[in-house]
Amino acid sequence: MRVSVSRDARPQAMTLLIAATISVVLWFIPFAEVVTYPFRIFVTFIHEGGHAIAALLTGNTVESLSVAMNASGETYTTQGGLFSQFLISSAGYIGSMAFGALLLVLIRKAVAARLVLLGSAVLIFALTMIYGLFKPVLSGANWSGIPFTLLAGLFLSIALVLIARFASAKVATFFVSFLAVQCVLNALFDLKTVFFLSSPFALPASTDAVNMAKATGLPAILWVGIWIIGALGILWFAMRLYVAGRDRSFQPDLPFEESTQI
Repeated sequence: MRVSVSRDARPQAMTLLIAATISVVLWFIPFAEVVTYPFRIFVTFIHEGGHAIAALLTGNTVESLSVAMNASGETYTTQGGLFSQFLISSAGYIGSMAFGALLLVLIRKAVAARLVLLGSAVLIFALTMIYGLFKPVLSGANWSGIPFTLLAGLFLSIALVLIARFASAKVATFFVSFLAVQCVLNALFDLKTVFFLSSPFALPASTDAVNMAKATGLPAILWVGIWIIGALGILWFAMRLYVAGRDRSFQPDLPFEESTQI
């Protein structure tokens, strides 16, 4: 099936392409991880937040959420049945991909970039304060992850609010596109890493796929394959929506001119 980019989507598609190109180029620049580090921490919050939200939606409770300095994370929830375990374990990688796809669709479907940034800030702040601070303190869980989680969560929340408040519409839109690209690429590369860690020849490692293997008796690599297919499906669907023509409504702060046909 032939897929083409609609005329009104081309400026935004170019912005997305630039954001993706910058993300890839940064991987090959020495010490560029200093620049991308805050975005990596942001994606970790989204990944762990996916576990937490899935636990709540399946009637379980979230005991704690923490993010480490090496950009790894942990979320402790009650287990529930097999179905809820599947959703909770899947919601990390799939959630990161879905969040990145959602950012793309929101921008494309006339939602102001500033609102998207503010919504992201509220999400990070809520995860930080509720499950990164209050729940661990009240439950007496391990407090070692609280300081960095609190510091990183507050920094990201404030940074997103400041960008939404003071950045121009063009910068805000580009920043949302860059966040979306980071979520998508990190989800794919994390899945690639988990795929190799799930190989029968790999050293034992604690991953979401291993947790599912223990719960079901099915090999971990099978679960990673399911998640990869699901993530790619979400990305394909989001890109279809992104390049499709938009209706007559327009985004008030969109920094691209749309030409009218005569």
